[in-house]
Amino acid sequence: MNKKTGKESSRRKFLKNSLKGAVGSLALINIPTIVPAHVVKGPMAPSNRINVGAIGNGRISREHDMPGVWKHDTARILAVCDLDKNRLQSAQKLVQDYYAKKSQAQDVKMYEDYQELLNNKDIDAVIISTPDHWHVLPAVQAVRAGKDVYMQKPASLTIAEGRFLSNEVHKSGRILQIGSQQRSMPQFKRACELVRNGRIGKLHTIYVGLPIDDPSQSTVEQEMPIPAGLNYEKWLGETPYVPYTLKRVHPTNDFSRPGWLRCEQFGAGMITGWGAHHFDIVNWGMGTEYTGPIEITASAEFPPAGNLWDVHGPFKSENIYANGVKVLASDSYPNGVKFVGSEGWIFVSRGNYSATANDPNAKAKNSKALDASDPKILTSVIGENEIQLIDSKDHHGNWLESIISRRPPITPIEVGHRACTVCLLNHAGMKLKRKLFWDPVKEVFKNDDEANTMLTRPQRWPYVLA
Repeated sequence: MNKKTGKESSRRKFLKNSLKGAVGSLALINIPTIVPAHVVKGPMAPSNRINVGAIGNGRISREHDMPGVWKHDTARILAVCDLDKNRLQSAQKLVQDYYAKKSQAQDVKMYEDYQELLNNKDIDAVIISTPDHWHVLPAVQAVRAGKDVYMQKPASLTIAEGRFLSNEVHKSGRILQIGSQQRSMPQFKRACELVRNGRIGKLHTIYVGLPIDDPSQSTVEQEMPIPAGLNYEKWLGETPYVPYTLKRVHPTNDFSRPGWLRCEQFGAGMITGWGAHHFDIVNWGMGTEYTGPIEITASAEFPPAGNLWDVHGPFKSENIYANGVKVLASDSYPNGVKFVGSEGWIFVSRGNYSATANDPNAKAKNSKALDASDPKILTSVIGENEIQLIDSKDHHGNWLESIISRRPPITPIEVGHRACTVCLLNHAGMKLKRKLFWDPVKEVFKNDDEANTMLTRPQRWPYVLA
């Protein structure tokens, strides 16, 4: 919605009116309902498409997020934005070449400053595919500018930032989809429905297997000249200023896995990198999407002090929820989520799927995407009067459908925030090496001032939330 006039763009009016009949009956339903894109009959006129800007044009943007959006005729990528001019120019060419091959040639605008992109009134929505420490600030400013948002996980760098963002999204009324695409993979929905409908009896334990980065790759790095075309000072954002080195940022000659993923300055390592996906499935399967654990115990190995890559290595954690279920996480378990109940178990994973060509290899001891203690569990029919979860076949498509229908997406910000919170609670446990007690309503640690200092991080001016 246009912030100054309070009026919707003609594009949004067209999209909403075209769905008015279909959505009208859904307004009476309390649970989020997504209207399929095929309800909009025939090809959409160019002036009525959802115009999208892509903020952050690295690996995940090029291989996953932009292709996930541009394949839908309901949307068109009109602009790209990056602090690295080489990546920016490459992204422009990538998008323009794609549309040219479809005989839909168009100019794609380039922005080095995402705030200028947000000021473009032709842009309806943005994809935020930036490093973890650059998720919340542009997302907050985007929804304030009246843009809908698709944002990569994890939801935030800190728990306090996640709460801030969720509140801002809800105040704005905008659509924000977290990139937890496992919810749009059929095996995860199937597993969670079976668990929530009691097919394995009373749930008591969940095992979460996550990959980790090899701590032996951690090194001490010397300062290097900042590459021409990279706005390194702004790339650091809210985090402290530190000297540039290639392995702290991203490769200059390709789009392989960037070094910032292994620096605690910019994230928490694989506990959030993959944990945001798997703990989201834990919450979905338990029906605890809007709460969290109440007790957390964790331990981990970390590289020697002074090494550039300093995120956690081998780890284990135990999370106890108010319903009594224990959630055990470790790199020693198969990559995936295993639900264990009084009458059997269900294991679910991505199988052979990967979002990008160089995702970390899973410690897969079970290659099946969906498995169970008894094959009959997997063929069980979910009845009409049982719990039926939202069905999404395509995560980016689900986001676009939500923009049209104005119904919540399959992974709204509050759900993403709660999943990220579990990850960050585990990280706090790794650091403090003692049992922590969490209040998921007040979102504070109980009687633990030291732990509560970890809910926030100092933000470097001018990259602060306000």
